[in-house]
Amino acid sequence: MEAAGGRVSNFGRFWLIAGYAFLYIPILTLIIYSFNDSKMVTLWGGFTFKWYGVLAEDKEVLDALALSLKLAFTTATSSVVLGMLGAFAMVRYQKFFGRTMFSAHLTAPLVVPEVITGLSLLLFFVMLQRAIGWPERGMFTIWAGHTSVGMAYAAVVIQSRLLEMDKSLEEAAQDLGCKPFQVFYLITLPMIGQALASAWLLTFTVSLDDVVATAFLSGPGSTTLPVLILSRAKLGLNPTINAIATITVAVVAVGVMAGSLWMYKQEKRRAAEQAAAYRDG
Repeated sequence: MEAAGGRVSNFGRFWLIAGYAFLYIPILTLIIYSFNDSKMVTLWGGFTFKWYGVLAEDKEVLDALALSLKLAFTTATSSVVLGMLGAFAMVRYQKFFGRTMFSAHLTAPLVVPEVITGLSLLLFFVMLQRAIGWPERGMFTIWAGHTSVGMAYAAVVIQSRLLEMDKSLEEAAQDLGCKPFQVFYLITLPMIGQALASAWLLTFTVSLDDVVATAFLSGPGSTTLPVLILSRAKLGLNPTINAIATITVAVVAVGVMAGSLWMYKQEKRRAAEQAAAYRDG
């Protein structure tokens, strides 16, 4: 029995390693070739940092990166706010008129192909512009499209946390005289803080690397970094693209690690406070 269990364990470990290798070896290869001295991305010509220097002088790339970061930040923030409101409506109010329709619309962007979402938003904005002369395709239309998708992701993450939360703490705060806003600010918000941070990081990443919806909703002077990378890749790859991708991977990795560390510290602090409260009680 032990030998069979060992074989099963080794088999599972092998497929786990194979899965990680399939996911991360291409990314590692891309990072390595960003330091390639040759203009041919598949031919190693020596180690160099020159492509990062070329990248630092590329105004088009820097403008696209700045726009992508600005869009990702605003999208993540608005998605978390709207997703939190939607999640509260679904969890706190079990019965209200149109609940089924509201739930369907809240989660629809998760299952509708992004091509359909981008095309429908494009047609809507074109119709709106013809009717009232606003909006022009640009940062606002891209932000609206990203938020319509991001708030669905945020709502799912926050809703799962709200369903697990102990509502007796909120009821106790109300019994002690706290007003609804005080209950939310002092009790509910700290308890769902990790879910809010997770939703923010998730929607930030989704917005940062979106290509399909952005391609439909962008206009002149509003090219994001993923769209720029795609357009340049069609003309022929060079190590500058690898350098862009390497920096993007590094920024996202640092952000995820920082967020994970913050959430770990918050959870540890909350556990210590609960243990102290039980001891005092």
